[in-house]
Amino acid sequence: MSAIFSRRSILAGIATLAAPRIARAATVRDSAGREIAIPAKVERVFPAGPPAAITLYTLAPDLLLGWPRANRADEREFLLPGIGDRPEIGRITGRGNSANLEAVLELKPDLIVDAGSTGKTYVELAGRVQEQTGIPYALLDGRFAQIPASYRILGRLTGHDERAERLARWCEEAMATITGRIAMVPEEKRPSVYYARGPRGLETGLGGSINVETLSFLGARNVAAATPGSGLANVSLEQVLAWNPEVIVTIDLGFAESVRSDPGWADIRAVREGRVHLSPKLPFGWVDFPPSVNRMIGLWWLAKLLYPAQFPEDIRVLAREFHTLFYQVTPSEAQLDRILSGRG
Repeated sequence: MSAIFSRRSILAGIATLAAPRIARAATVRDSAGREIAIPAKVERVFPAGPPAAITLYTLAPDLLLGWPRANRADEREFLLPGIGDRPEIGRITGRGNSANLEAVLELKPDLIVDAGSTGKTYVELAGRVQEQTGIPYALLDGRFAQIPASYRILGRLTGHDERAERLARWCEEAMATITGRIAMVPEEKRPSVYYARGPRGLETGLGGSINVETLSFLGARNVAAATPGSGLANVSLEQVLAWNPEVIVTIDLGFAESVRSDPGWADIRAVREGRVHLSPKLPFGWVDFPPSVNRMIGLWWLAKLLYPAQFPEDIRVLAREFHTLFYQVTPSEAQLDRILSGRG
């Protein structure tokens, strides 16, 4: 994620703000190692971006002031009534310059939470906003393996320690179970995977990209991992043909529907063998969009696709359990069909 406030605009915006009002009763160390004062009460929390919004919703939905982007009707169907339809309030970090500091202050949050990078840029931004406004601004590590730790930090900050621990333990147990089984699979038996994005399937995640973090976590051989760079990149069809992946995972419905009949892709092993998989996306993507706890159920889904012999679990049972615990809405059988189809 990238900050949408320049240092100049932050300083200009905070020049006229009121004096600090942080309660100093206790502190908790956030993912960046900063001591954050725990507010005397936390009833209104501003999520700085989509990953933070999803994390907060799963922990304490009533505290969520709104969403960085208004949820669509098909997304709201799988979220709590009165919460999933809360208004769009913009974002402080990430793509899309949709919020400004004054608008954030008008919402009177007790706490600001960001989930993602804990690098210098974000530490400086959080520190300035917190110091000048008096609103505690916590940074949570957005990396997949750090989800349990982030829950525990947010639980302490909001007074929801017990539920935070429950969610953190579910995640830890899932990761431990999955990685334990995959450890028994020899490297040469692990499939090569191409992650296809976009209507032509020619955008992918390079090595170290958060977009393919769960694939790496599963020990899959990302065919684009050795390509110089990080993040997302456009590649040629000729390059994909040369990689010849055994499995293709995509989040784009149009590509998933067209690739099987596209002669340009016909010689790729994954296409020949029918191993092109469309990721579920309701209410949030199962692979990378956005990169938050929604990827946890996606880890089970990917594990079953890549290592079917090691994972006999019923994905419908797992999905229902995840939705019930994390989204606090239990999907019907028909809704599960829609979720798993990836078609929305």
